[in-house]
Amino acid sequence: MVEWTGKFAYQQVADELRRRIADGEFAETRQLPSLGQLQKAYGVTVTVARAAINQLKADGLAVSHQGKGVFLTPDAGRTAAHLADPAGAVADLRKELEQLRSEVGELRQRVASLEDK
Repeated sequence: MVEWTGKFAYQQVADELRRRIADGEFAETRQLPSLGQLQKAYGVTVTVARAAINQLKADGLAVSHQGKGVFLTPDAGRTAAHLADPAGAVADLRKELEQLRSEVGELRQRVASLEDK
């Protein structure tokens, strides 16, 4: 799986796992493959597999539990999709910002009406 692309091997594995997370592949169990499974699936060393998992943890997509495995965070799917599609993330943020602006406007009106009483 890992090819000469100019990216480190762990980054390639992390990118592939992010894509799989964004696609909802791990949604049912919320658990990522073990280091051994990653080694076998991607033909990499344990060091590369561990670095890929550490990258996902640094991105806020996963947490590890000693002796139990690595699990997705509650918002991992959405976060992974945003990491995979920055333009989509910006569009989502703009929608949220517009909604917040609308809500703040409504709150200002309510406060103003209370101050008038």
